Amino acid sequence: MPSVIDSHFHIWRRDDLPWLNGPMVPRIFGPYEPIRRDYPIAEYLGELDGLDITKAVYVQTNWAKTDFEKEVAWVSDTAKETGWPHAIVGYADMTLEDVRPQLDRLKAYPLVRGVRMQLHWHDVPEYRFAPNPEQVLDPAVRRNVSRLNDYDYSFDLQLFPAQMRAGAELVAENPKTDFILTHCGMLTDDRPETVASWKEGLAHFATLPNLSAKLSGLGTFGHRNDPALIALVIDGGVEILGSDRLMFGSNFPIEKLWTTYASVLAAHKAAVEKHGPKALTDVFHDTANRVYRPA
Repeated sequence: MPSVIDSHFHIWRRDDLPWLNGPMVPRIFGPYEPIRRDYPIAEYLGELDGLDITKAVYVQTNWAKTDFEKEVAWVSDTAKETGWPHAIVGYADMTLEDVRPQLDRLKAYPLVRGVRMQLHWHDVPEYRFAPNPEQVLDPAVRRNVSRLNDYDYSFDLQLFPAQMRAGAELVAENPKTDFILTHCGMLTDDRPETVASWKEGLAHFATLPNLSAKLSGLGTFGHRNDPALIALVIDGGVEILGSDRLMFGSNFPIEKLWTTYASVLAAHKAAVEKHGPKALTDVFHDTANRVYRPA
């Protein structure tokens, strides 16, 4: 087992997050009362005690849109004080006429490696984030995503399977930009028809080498650490994309709603190790190291 890079985790102060301060609303990960509080870096590092996690990538947590720079500044200060995290995925509003002024501001923070704007939409209302399923190919989004290469920034692409054909079009248009499919395409359950649709969606990315997938948030819809589902996703990811395009992410503290960090890591390790030592190195270290370049 190589030393591990966690490619997807969060920290926060509750007062900074409108969705943690307002009334409880439906979320894809279900009821979240236990995490309506501060989740500082010290608590995250406590989750890692006894585990060989050597680096981690912070991913934006939906501060108010106008506070996109404040979020990155706070996380950057945390890194200066504690040595964690080692890379940052910030937020930028890709629906603007021109996102470059926001990217210019983010460029002042050396740990920023890319941005995420969640574009996922689903027939189930509580699974929706984007206003419509076609936002991934909105002209403004396409125009602004095309500008990321000028900043050497990646894009965390969060979609459901029905949107992946459109997502693949966006990825193909920008061959010099790294895209990371968040939560490996968000498989909602293990019914045969759902799995078939997910695999069909994932296959749209098979020939696009600038797309990697993040093995994170795999308990999102079942609200549990499910080793069988994790193995199903990893087996499908290896089959369609190859292990060198997959990376582990804990999705903490969301997964803390139903499990422990050690349990999540163990389930992923058990599912990956049957694919051999190279797969272990790819998934737990090399892919994230290549794509996010943690400091």
